[in-house]
Amino acid sequence: MTVIKRNNVRLMGNRTDPVLLFAHGFGCNQYMWDAVASAFSGNTYQILFDYVGSGQSDLRSYSFERYATLDGYAQDILEICEAIGVERDVIFIGHSVSCSIGVLAALARPNLFRDMIFLGPSPCFLNDPPHYFGGFERSDLEGLLALMNQNYVGWAEYLAPVVAGSGNDEQITGELSDSFCSTDPIIAQHFAKATFFADNREDFAKLTVPSLILQHQDDALAGVAVGEYLHKQLKNSQYKLLDVTGHAAHMSHPGLVVSAISEYFTERNIL
Repeated sequence: MTVIKRNNVRLMGNRTDPVLLFAHGFGCNQYMWDAVASAFSGNTYQILFDYVGSGQSDLRSYSFERYATLDGYAQDILEICEAIGVERDVIFIGHSVSCSIGVLAALARPNLFRDMIFLGPSPCFLNDPPHYFGGFERSDLEGLLALMNQNYVGWAEYLAPVVAGSGNDEQITGELSDSFCSTDPIIAQHFAKATFFADNREDFAKLTVPSLILQHQDDALAGVAVGEYLHKQLKNSQYKLLDVTGHAAHMSHPGLVVSAISEYFTERNIL
């Protein structure tokens, strides 16, 4: 099984153009980036993929040992780039937990990425008072995992509107719910545990790659305080608050995301 098939890698554009690598969030898949990716078609080389265990990846390649931590998913990214033959100047665009995964990949391969764009990042979902508030107590997250185990469909129906955001298109909620439900429940629980109990604050603090942080104005999963915390921690970062409710602006408000990324690209002389 090749890496390309394993991760259902999709390549678009001219290899000589700037390289954009889009990484999806927990319970999602590569196609949720389509509205944003299409806006940059024609003058970029785009890499989209599914983490093993997500989307249309090859489930036979899933390893509970490898994916017990986010490092296993970071290895997916490194192996995809190696398989394609991309060795440097990659522009990473990640959503939610993929932001932490991207940072781990960047620390492992310091020269691979030129820039990193984080949408709705959270280096740690757990509160650690008095200096850090990720938004959740351990009991909250343990309860979420228990719900996944007891009633997986009920969990998906609960989380999808939280991610989509109140007042947003019901089609987006449906798409998220369908994606959650299409994921193997055992694998989803394993990924959820790796996601929600990870603490990558020190990893973000080590990152020196120029970055753009895009945070949602009203996000139950990654609040404004988290974005502001990261902006202070990251040595070479820009921060932009999007007037968006929910945790998936690339789906609910792709125009805002495209505009913010375009402004950053212009400033950085990427496009």
